[in-house]
Amino acid sequence: MKKLIDQISLVVSEGFEKAGYDPSLGRVVVSNRPDLCQYQCNGAMAGAKQYRKAPFMIAQAVVDAIGQHPMFAKLEMVRPGYINMDLHPDYLAQLLSQLEADPLRGVEQEEKPLTIIVDYGGPNVAKPLHVGHLRSAVIGESIKRICRFMGNKVIGDVHLGDWGLQMGQIITELRQRQPDLPYFDPDFQGEYPVQPPFSISDLEEIYPAASARCKVDAEYKKLAQNATSELQSGRRGYRALWKHIVNVSVSDLKANYKKLDVDFDLWYGESDCQAYIPAMVEEMKDKGYAYLSDGALVVDVQEEEDAREVPPCLILKSDGAAQYETTDLATIIQRQQDFQPDRMIYLTDKRQELHFVRVFRCAYKTGLVDKDKCSLEFIGFGTMNGKDGKPYKTRDGGVLRLEKLIGEVKDTVYQKVMSNGTISEEEGQEIARKVSVAAIKYGDLSNQPYKDYIFDLDKFAAFEGNTGPYIMYTMVRIKSILAKYAAAHPEAETGAILPSRSESETGLALTLCRFNEAVYEAYEQKAPNRLCRYIYDLTGALNQFYVEHNIMKESDPVRQAGFIALIKLVLHVLETAIDLLGFSAPDRM
Repeated sequence: MKKLIDQISLVVSEGFEKAGYDPSLGRVVVSNRPDLCQYQCNGAMAGAKQYRKAPFMIAQAVVDAIGQHPMFAKLEMVRPGYINMDLHPDYLAQLLSQLEADPLRGVEQEEKPLTIIVDYGGPNVAKPLHVGHLRSAVIGESIKRICRFMGNKVIGDVHLGDWGLQMGQIITELRQRQPDLPYFDPDFQGEYPVQPPFSISDLEEIYPAASARCKVDAEYKKLAQNATSELQSGRRGYRALWKHIVNVSVSDLKANYKKLDVDFDLWYGESDCQAYIPAMVEEMKDKGYAYLSDGALVVDVQEEEDAREVPPCLILKSDGAAQYETTDLATIIQRQQDFQPDRMIYLTDKRQELHFVRVFRCAYKTGLVDKDKCSLEFIGFGTMNGKDGKPYKTRDGGVLRLEKLIGEVKDTVYQKVMSNGTISEEEGQEIARKVSVAAIKYGDLSNQPYKDYIFDLDKFAAFEGNTGPYIMYTMVRIKSILAKYAAAHPEAETGAILPSRSESETGLALTLCRFNEAVYEAYEQKAPNRLCRYIYDLTGALNQFYVEHNIMKESDPVRQAGFIALIKLVLHVLETAIDLLGFSAPDRM
């Protein structure tokens, strides 16, 4: 279904053309004076100079050309030359019936679906997820779902950090603690143990200890660097140990991402692209793109229009070691070969923008990517801050683990849920899980991605205001009314949505018809906050409808059934919308 504003504009544009004027003047906008009309066209004002006519004459001619159209209950010229419009209730009811019958709720999918890779998450193995990982996971998951809803083939890749110096540090520390393990015996020829010699808790203690020691002990750091080099060169025992580290870490990461209803199609890491690096480097050299600069291999990516200096893309360090730029470029090659994507979207902290500018330019310049066939896109997000305006920390100033943050929000929501007094502990825990995920995700996604925001637990977990729990409460309220109606009318069939008779009905209908517009905006701008704003508008319109209409006390059974059909559509639209944001609603609260 076309956006409602476009459907109206088409009719008005045809009116301009029929009256002898440029149809491009027929663009319609939502009225900024809803007390006067729902929609307005100001094209006659713009066309007055072009046609040397008074704008009211042009506007009246257009109104006359359109005539009695079933779309409009009101179509009139207002001096000095505005065209004001209200939609006909019958037309709106027809649109709502179409929305109810359409599983996509009016959204038209891509005619030519794209293959899109969304690179988000980006955790390092052997490290716990912390609050700094929240935005990438939440925003990336929503963008992935929105792109998929539009009919595209979308592949989400976590892109693990699993191949750098931290691996050598862990191996070195483990060797000092447990030197008799077979992984460190160069002459060992047997099968290595199936079970890892450590737990995730061990790794989370080992890595910080090793990292801290590297900063103060030069000899230890050299051992870690050598271990990294041997691992990357294929030392058998180190590779086996590395696999244990990755497997233990990934199991823990999956469990924690699941708590946020975030899942990835690919669990690839930097290690997966290593085989592509040698040929890539040689090709860049052979084609004259890469050259030595102070011993390092680089590719210039500066462009004439740049207002600031953009450093070269570093391909290999002076010691021949690969860098993040190297693995990101090699990953692009791997993705092109495996999936032939039309678009690759990367989500990271906005402070990494320059890194991706260099990588993308290098990929285009060296021919790794054909710009006409595949776009490389970066979405940089702001930081999640505490009430002091600084990055969110624990009370003692440490980096807060994501698992703990989720637990804090869930505990807060659980206390509110259980104050109901009619819910069992088991059900309360499940309700609290869903509502806390909604609180965290909606609190994040309702902000523009690139902006920093304040994480206020009390505000985000509140059951009123523009919050996830408020949206959940609104949906639960609809479910409660539907259940009461079904109990009172067990034989009743689903009624038809009727033409609106009140201002609040009309407002709710108009808001429902804007769902596809909100999805298109979120998709085109890769901005889930557009969808959040729509959801809040829809719940506001619904609550205004509740103020005017007591559904369960409506005396006219046909009208009552129509109300039920209307709020059922609201529920279906909200369910679709929150699924695109990455959370779901409980049946009661």
